[in-house]
Amino acid sequence: MYLCKNDIKPKAMKQIIIVIILVVSGVPLWGQLTIGQCYDLALANYPLIKQYGLIEQSMGYTVENVGKQWLPQATLNGRATYQSAVTRLPIDLSLFGVDYKGLPHDQYDVSVVVNQTIYDGGAIGASKDVARAGSAVEREQLNVSLYDIRQRVNGLYFGILLLDEQIKQYDLLKADLALGLKTVEGMVKGGVANQTDVDAVKVEIIKAEQMISNAKTQRGTYIEMLGAFTRSDLSGVTLVVPAATVELVGVENNRPELELLSAQDRLLSSRLKALDASIRPKVGAFVQGGVGNPGLNMLKNGWEPYVKVGATLTWNFGAYYTRKNDLLKIETERKEIANQRETFLFNNDLQQRQTLGAISNLRGLITQDDEIISLRERIRSKSELRVENGTLTVNEMLRDINAVSQARQQRALHETQLLQQIYELKTLKNN
Repeated sequence: MYLCKNDIKPKAMKQIIIVIILVVSGVPLWGQLTIGQCYDLALANYPLIKQYGLIEQSMGYTVENVGKQWLPQATLNGRATYQSAVTRLPIDLSLFGVDYKGLPHDQYDVSVVVNQTIYDGGAIGASKDVARAGSAVEREQLNVSLYDIRQRVNGLYFGILLLDEQIKQYDLLKADLALGLKTVEGMVKGGVANQTDVDAVKVEIIKAEQMISNAKTQRGTYIEMLGAFTRSDLSGVTLVVPAATVELVGVENNRPELELLSAQDRLLSSRLKALDASIRPKVGAFVQGGVGNPGLNMLKNGWEPYVKVGATLTWNFGAYYTRKNDLLKIETERKEIANQRETFLFNNDLQQRQTLGAISNLRGLITQDDEIISLRERIRSKSELRVENGTLTVNEMLRDINAVSQARQQRALHETQLLQQIYELKTLKNN
């Protein structure tokens, strides 16, 4: 791979290092995986990541080719013509005893011309800048394409965390039902309850086991999908629950879309420099050597070698014809970029406000969930006592036990949604 060290930005170099480290390290060996590590693994193993190297390689070739314009440029020229008229002397040389037949109508010339650029008006340097800026735009476009990986990882990661919480709550429900079963079985022995009540509790235990089995199956599917996305074996790996903190107030927006717009603006600056270079004169030197019939002496018939050495000055005034429109076009494109930036920031700010509102709402719901769970657990405790006293049926007690489980599941759902919204906010600002 051809990489021009000076042309690789620190950000791109960091990405290359991440790719190398993660590809070598592979599956996390410590048994735990954070969401940040998932981002890095997914990015390192996504097929499109190879495009970074291809972009750098292509830019290296282009810059190197442009730089070779400073090298001497050799051209082989050949020409054969037949002319209807040729140069003739106004006097007849045969009167003076000179046998001169004049120039032939068919003439030939073969030569090699070597041109050397001395001053190009900055055109070569500007072309290099345009190539580098164009590659930077391609890199940022790739960053934008790859940024969607975070959203996809978020969906899988928090989906697994939610299923983990559901399994935990179903286990608690099963444990509560098991205690209830012991209570009812004791009541049967005491003649207070019958086998139907025992069967009703056992049915609820089986339902809880079904929900646990279903949640574990779904979790296995999600783990397999996340493993395929990160190309890692995540069986037995525990996902770390992120901290539910928001520290993004006043933090700069680092979204790749903004970097792409900045890169496009820099490309316009490079194009402007190239436009300025196109109206400057160019100075060069040349050496021409060849053989012609006739040679440089037009009055001498026959093949003659010759050499020419000289300097050239070229100034393309035609570039002035379109310069005004070219400048207006670049200015228009700058305004388009500014408008795109303003629009993106506006929409992004709306999304952030919406997400912050959802975070605030979920925190309020979790506080209420805690109160509901406390009340439901109190009701369930009294239900168990009333069943033992014979003032409440077993089905009513089971209803209260299920109500506690549902309240716990609702809280777990809100907690996971809160985490997901927090990381959605981080994703919106790329922090």
